[in-house]
Amino acid sequence: MHKIRTLLWPFSLIYGIITYFRNKLFDFGILPTYVLPNKSICVGNLSTGGTGKTPHVAYLTEFLSGKIETAILSRGYGRKTSGFLLVSNQNTAQEVGDEPLFYNHTFGESVHIAVCENRKIGAQKIQQLFPTNELIILDDAFQHRKIKAGFTILLTDFNLPFSKDLLLPAGNLREFQSGKNRAEIFIVTKCPPQLSEAQKSNMAKSLKVNPEKLFFSSIKYAPFKSFGKIVGNPRHILLVTGIANPNALVEKLSEKYFVEHLKFRDHHSFSKEEIEQIHQKFDTFAYSDAIILTTEKDFMRLKDFGLAENFNAYPWYYQPITVEIDNDKQFKETINKYVNTL
Repeated sequence: MHKIRTLLWPFSLIYGIITYFRNKLFDFGILPTYVLPNKSICVGNLSTGGTGKTPHVAYLTEFLSGKIETAILSRGYGRKTSGFLLVSNQNTAQEVGDEPLFYNHTFGESVHIAVCENRKIGAQKIQQLFPTNELIILDDAFQHRKIKAGFTILLTDFNLPFSKDLLLPAGNLREFQSGKNRAEIFIVTKCPPQLSEAQKSNMAKSLKVNPEKLFFSSIKYAPFKSFGKIVGNPRHILLVTGIANPNALVEKLSEKYFVEHLKFRDHHSFSKEEIEQIHQKFDTFAYSDAIILTTEKDFMRLKDFGLAENFNAYPWYYQPITVEIDNDKQFKETINKYVNTL
């Protein structure tokens, strides 16, 4: 792996220079930036994915939507459509993407959820359709410099913080680490429980950020939810994932279950043939206490098929997750201070 990264580093340098000058064109106002007129929060990262944006957007939305009329704007990655779309219960993941469908599944009509690859157009459409909407949460828009949120939260994975990563294609970074300076606060995600103060201090030094602006979050796993045959007290799991980084989930499940993992690429669009292959794989299990488990985002894509008879014949479950933020009182005070500022 080290040799491959060494070979790719010249390409990373070229990529980094291009993104650096692009950012400078926006910084100097040579390329125009649309500043959102109302309150807006961008949740993003420097890497290509897998830092946990979706549950953090959900955390923010749950916290704020009861206080202020809120919308979520996403690109709708992986969808087969284009342009601006409002997300509803009638949509499929192929129409709007798995993440927006997850938000709709979670919040329903209490939050306006929209997709648009052009974030400026998407934000303007939301403002036109919902004149009383006061807050837009931008999902994964940190590199979308054509639009500027009033407040930015930058996420980074505890196991691979951006300070330890390299630029594409040698690593996972979309731009130089200096891009972090566009963020107001930072969250280190997927942290182990009971982080020591020394670990937090070392992370702040590694990231070169103000410790007062740095927060730490961990994943909270809820009980499995069934969308197939029920199995009591499962012990063996055939895990099916199509997310960027399933390592934390695999590690957590392995503490309690025997896990066999079928890994697909991020935002994978499952086919009927692949579902049949998953069932065939499960049929080779000789355990009466086995289930098929997937993530909640994958469930959004799997349920598109409407093959109730196939799913009902097998013990399909999905794993809901939420996040917990260390020192959440200070975090919420920081967010409230921005949202309540006129």
